[in-house]
Amino acid sequence: MRCASCMWFVEKVSSAVQHATPETDGRGPIGRCRRHAPTMNGYPVVFSGDWCGDHKLDEEKV
Repeated sequence: MRCASCMWFVEKVSSAVQHATPETDGRGPIGRCRRHAPTMNGYPVVFSGDWCGDHKLDEEKV
């Protein structure tokens, strides 16, 4: 149950190359958690390997 398989996780896409950002340190690509409304700083930044108690499985990502 990691962010990568959650329906609220949106992976960051590089605007220059138009593909997902590369994995750099073993935590996976970064993205945004859109589970709750954004704050003044936007949606929280998370790694695809992170997890939380609000995880909801996205069957299209499995």
